[in-house]
Amino acid sequence: MTKEKIILGIDPGTTIMGFGLIKITGKKMHFVQMNELQLKKYSDPYTKLKLIFDRTIELIDTYHPDEIAIEAPFYGKNVQSMLKLGRAQGVAMAAGLSRQIPITEYLPKKIKMAITGNGNASKEQVAKMLQNTLGLKSLPKNLDSTDGLAAAVCHFYNEGRVDIGKSYSGWEAFVKQNESRVRKKEK
Repeated sequence: MTKEKIILGIDPGTTIMGFGLIKITGKKMHFVQMNELQLKKYSDPYTKLKLIFDRTIELIDTYHPDEIAIEAPFYGKNVQSMLKLGRAQGVAMAAGLSRQIPITEYLPKKIKMAITGNGNASKEQVAKMLQNTLGLKSLPKNLDSTDGLAAAVCHFYNEGRVDIGKSYSGWEAFVKQNESRVRKKEK
């Protein structure tokens, strides 16, 4: 029997939260849905956070994802924007954690690299690649939903890979930091 699983990808935001869902059957990926939660019309930041939480819970209860992939906020020049994005991300994560769903966070550059092979790709390039990969007939006007979908696809592509989140300057540094993984040459 082929194992199936659903991955929910979220691009958190306080103006628009984009999300996408894919179903994995064996080693094949299938598009399920993508959409966005519009938050522009709400001025109260706490109302926005509640709506993000509620919509994430609704998605979880409707689609029963096995895993959640979420885009990490990136550091820009505006600290207030970073704080707001971090809150939006935290609320979406709390919704998933309240349902015991494993969450993986990906930097925007990692998502772009996984989808297009270029960590500096534009939103349009990511969306076009997803359209080709998943056979989407059309793309949405706002690309926040494709960003959420991209997080889910990135997670699928990175499945089973060990990402220890370290960087190495060469083999010596790798060996020094991973002595338990290196077989010693017997004398």
